[in-house]
Amino acid sequence: MPHTSKLNLKEILSSARRQGWAVPHFNISDIAMLRGLVEAANELRAPILVGTSEGESDFLGRRQAVALVSAFREEHNLPIFINADHCHSVSTAKAAVDAGYDSVHIDLSKLPLDDNIAGTKKIVAYARAKNTDISVEGEVGYLVTDSSQVYKRAIAVPVESLAKVEDAKRFIKETGVDRLAPAVGTLHGIAANAPRIDIERVQAISKALGNTILVLHGGSGAPDEQIRKAIAAGIANIHFSTDIRLAYVAALREFIMEHPEETTPYKILAPAVEAVRLKAMEKIKLMGAAGRLS
Repeated sequence: MPHTSKLNLKEILSSARRQGWAVPHFNISDIAMLRGLVEAANELRAPILVGTSEGESDFLGRRQAVALVSAFREEHNLPIFINADHCHSVSTAKAAVDAGYDSVHIDLSKLPLDDNIAGTKKIVAYARAKNTDISVEGEVGYLVTDSSQVYKRAIAVPVESLAKVEDAKRFIKETGVDRLAPAVGTLHGIAANAPRIDIERVQAISKALGNTILVLHGGSGAPDEQIRKAIAAGIANIHFSTDIRLAYVAALREFIMEHPEETTPYKILAPAVEAVRLKAMEKIKLMGAAGRLS
């Protein structure tokens, strides 16, 4: 793959799908997180997606987040892209398109399938009318947790929450999305029990959908071996948020406790940037994304 920021996201995801690796997706809440992720991607010569949830978008500002990512992309000549993660309404997804996001994830997965399809179709049409390079992601089945936090209890994943092959096929046929996030056993956040990714379900959906890019949400709680198997089964884009947040917060807390007199924000944040860099490098290597920009 050429080393250039001019590659678009769709091309990179297609390469990952064909070659058997996955594009990393990390959520950001501020410029410190983003800086750590960019440093990791630059050091390992890897393409990455960074995402903002609805809450993160409200905090950062959509246009501001797009501008930050664009600035880092141009400075380092790296294919770094920004995704509007888990837009739970057509209006928030449209706002992301209007702000210049490279990717929009419209998540209406907790609605009946007919309503999910209808809303997703609106965003596909809206996005493509604005910019044909925008990658649109939809979701079938649903994750039983909504927040990237650490749960002290075990959490069961009911079979009825998982994506069905026939629903995935219908969804792709009727919406025309570029990427599909099927619920296959993971959680948002980290529970007391490690999730079990339904690899056979991933394989079946991958086989049924051909070249459609499959996305795995809730990667933080999954064991490394499960991640590798999911990629081998057809997953080409994996989301990590909780792991990055935990690394960031732990480094921040440790520094503040050890240096209570320090009041300079960039000095306080420096260890958090480094912690994010190290954790992101670990995940980039796990997904086989390192060295893909030769």
